Amino acid sequence: MTGAADRAEALLGALRRINRAVAVMVGAGLMACAALVLSDIALRRVHASFGGTDEISGYVMAIATAWGMGYALTELGHVRIDILRTRGGAGVRAMFDLFAALVLAGTVSLVAIKAWPVVARSLANSSRANTPLETPLALVQLPWFAGWIWFALMAWLTFAAALVLVLQGRFDAADRAIGVVGEGEAPQ
Repeated sequence: MTGAADRAEALLGALRRINRAVAVMVGAGLMACAALVLSDIALRRVHASFGGTDEISGYVMAIATAWGMGYALTELGHVRIDILRTRGGAGVRAMFDLFAALVLAGTVSLVAIKAWPVVARSLANSSRANTPLETPLALVQLPWFAGWIWFALMAWLTFAAALVLVLQGRFDAADRAIGVVGEGEAPQ
């Protein structure tokens, strides 16, 4: 294996480890949100309520989704239709995988770019939710936006590492990085 391929595989391994830590933090946030909702449900039995748990859980879900996408990427959890991919050899599969990774990186970058004006407008106007909680929208939108930026960064780094592996002829390593996990397989 060449030095560039070694570095690419090391980068992919580091991205997986980082995203697994992010996934644990996101999971903890979801568990805290579930505990809040369950507590509110229990309080309703005695005619009390925290109020706003539906709003808070919506915010948590939006943030968790944005941050969870990078994890899904590194764990090969995104859905892809690959009827043509399976009909070719290793080189053809690698080209389809690189194309899919490039399109994903470009699309998520566009989403992140288009999300910024939403956040900027909320910051400039000190916008608040039109709800009883009157949540400052930037408080929610900043971590949501950061999740999209993170996903875009993960997509580009993964694409770049996989490209290096393909150019070095390391099709098996590229397949583990951006390919399709077969039944019973898991990324390493």
